[in-house]
Amino acid sequence: MRTRFAPSPTGFLHIGGARTALFAWLHARRHHGQFILRIEDTDTERSEKRFVDGIIDGINWLGLDYDEGPIYQMDRMERYHSVIAQLLQENKAYRCYCSKERLENLREQQMANKHKPRYDGHCRDLQTVHDDKPYVIRFKNPEQGSVCFNDLVRGQIEVQNAELDDLIIQRTDGTPTYNFCVVIDDWDMNITTVIRGDDHINNTPRQINIFQALGVTPPQFAHVPMILGSDGKRLSKRHGAMSVTEYRDKGYLPEALLNYLVRLGWSHGDQEIFSMQEMKSLFDIADVNRAPAAFNEEKLIWLNQHYLKTENPNYLAGLLTHYLSVDTTQEPRLIDVVNALRERCKTLVELAEKAACFYQPVNSYDENAARQFLTKESSALLISVRDQLASLVDWSTEKIHEIVQQTLQQFAIKMPKLAQPLRVALTGNTQSPSIDVTLYLMGQARVLHDIDKALAFIAQSD
Repeated sequence: MRTRFAPSPTGFLHIGGARTALFAWLHARRHHGQFILRIEDTDTERSEKRFVDGIIDGINWLGLDYDEGPIYQMDRMERYHSVIAQLLQENKAYRCYCSKERLENLREQQMANKHKPRYDGHCRDLQTVHDDKPYVIRFKNPEQGSVCFNDLVRGQIEVQNAELDDLIIQRTDGTPTYNFCVVIDDWDMNITTVIRGDDHINNTPRQINIFQALGVTPPQFAHVPMILGSDGKRLSKRHGAMSVTEYRDKGYLPEALLNYLVRLGWSHGDQEIFSMQEMKSLFDIADVNRAPAAFNEEKLIWLNQHYLKTENPNYLAGLLTHYLSVDTTQEPRLIDVVNALRERCKTLVELAEKAACFYQPVNSYDENAARQFLTKESSALLISVRDQLASLVDWSTEKIHEIVQQTLQQFAIKMPKLAQPLRVALTGNTQSPSIDVTLYLMGQARVLHDIDKALAFIAQSD
C-alpha cells in the first residue's frame, strides 16, 4: 500500500489539504504501507518557497511522518519529457499548432450553440511538422468507449470518452502540465491509492486514459468531499478558516486538529475522541461520507479544551514554552503552572497569557480591578494575611489554606473579599487559580513583595 499527499505550493497548507493528507496517511498506516510527500511545483509563476516551507512545517507539526519525500516535480523534468517523446513516437500524442485566437473563437461558437467547450481535434491527424511555429503537445484521448472506475468513496463512476477532449500535456514553453506529471509521478512512485479532494474528480478519467496509453494499471482512486462553511459554500478564509500553521500559532494542539479533521466526513459510531492509535486502527476510506462536511470552529475549540485538560502535563509544558517570552527556568515549575491553569483555558496562547504572571513581577494593575479591590478597606486584610504568611515556615498549599481560612474567620468575611485583593496584588487582575494554589506557586518571597507593593499603592492612592 502506497499513498501520497501532493500539494501545490501556491499557498499554505489549509484545512482541506490537511484532511486529505491525514486520510492518505491513515490509509497507508492502517495497511502497513508507505506515505509519500510530493510537491507539485510546476506552476512556477505562483509557486513560492515560503509556501513549500509552510506545507512541510504544517505536515511535520501534525505528526504525519512521510516515508519518502519531499519529492519535487521540477526535479523530474527530464523524465516527463522522455515519456512525452515516447507518446509522440507511438502516435499517442501530437503537436497542436492552433493559435490562441482560433481556440477562443472555437470556444465562443460552442458556447453560443450551447455545447460543452472542448478542443475539436483540428491538429490530431496532421502529418506535417512545423518546427518554426509555436505548438503545444496534446494527448490523443480515445474517441470511443468509456472510462469506468470504482471510486473508494463515491462508488462506480463512468465517463464517455466522447465527453473528453485531447488534453494538453506540454505547454508552448516546453513545461509539462499537471494532469500529465501526476500520472508519471504516481506510476514511478508505485502509488496504489490516490486519495484527494473531489474537485479533482474530472481529472481522473483523463489520467486513467494516459495510464492505459502507457500500458500501466492505474491506482485506485478515492475522492473525498469538500468542506463547507456555515453558509453552505466552500470553506475559505471568510469563514474564519486558517492555514494549519496559523492554528498552531493560535494555540491549538496538533492532536485536537487531527481529531477534528478525521471527523470531517468520517465517523466510527458515536465516538468523538480518537487517539492517533485509534485513528490508525479504525479509519477506513470506504466509510468516508459522500456528502460535504461542515466546518464548525466551536467543535474544534471544544476538542482543544479536552486535550488541554487530558494531555500529559509535561508534554503541554514543552509546547507552552513556544508561546512564552518569560524565563521559565525559575520557580515555579512550569508543569505545576500548567496543572493549575489548564482547566480554565481554551488554547495554549490563553494558557501562556495566564502563566506569564507567575514568572514576571506585576508592573501595573488593571484599572477597574485596582479601583474595586485595592482599597483602604482591603489593606487591613492584606496586612493581616501578609504577616501570617511571612512567619510561615512550611510553604505548602495546606498551611497557606489554613492562614486564608483563619483570616476569613478573623474578619468575618467570605472568600472573595480576601481572594480578589490578593489576586490583584499578585497578578494585576482578578483572574487566577484558587488563591491557595496561586500563593503557593508564586513563592513566599514574591508574595510578600507583591503584597507590600499593593499596600504602598493603596497608601499612595489615599
